[in-house]
Amino acid sequence: MTVTLACPEDKDPLSYDRLDGEWRRWYETAHRFERKVPAQDRGDIRHNIILELAFARARDGDKPFSEAMMCRVASFVVADYWRKAKRKPTILSLDTEIDNGDGDITELIEFLADDNAIDIVARLDARRFLQSFPKRIVQIAYKRYSGRPLDGKEQDCLDHWRKKNDQLKFAVF
Repeated sequence: MTVTLACPEDKDPLSYDRLDGEWRRWYETAHRFERKVPAQDRGDIRHNIILELAFARARDGDKPFSEAMMCRVASFVVADYWRKAKRKPTILSLDTEIDNGDGDITELIEFLADDNAIDIVARLDARRFLQSFPKRIVQIAYKRYSGRPLDGKEQDCLDHWRKKNDQLKFAVF
């Protein structure tokens, strides 16, 4: 690819110094707002602001822009950039090496829970939940869970307990 110089005295044909008129004003506005995004995206946001200003000027019937209107358009472009950046999901690789807190480097995949491991916290929570119920109700619930039918006394005990504890009236066990 060969780039020819439009002006022989110009060392960089792609320089923004060659802009004039409203394009120069749009560049200066974009240059002020490009600092609001990360360094790797500043060139893109600069061009997006300049293009959006050109599109807005064309939509507005080629009326001249005030400085405030150019700043408003530029701020919308920057806000749209951040809105899209927030929606973009962060993708982590399981091969990423991180510090495990003891000063050792460990791959992220090592921190995944094993499917066969016992979840102690959930087990303690379930045990505490069951301890809050009467012992007889827990026995009846286990019998229903295992699929065995309840006899008359057990069904009466369950119905009586459900009436007494109205908030669990529709509990199925």
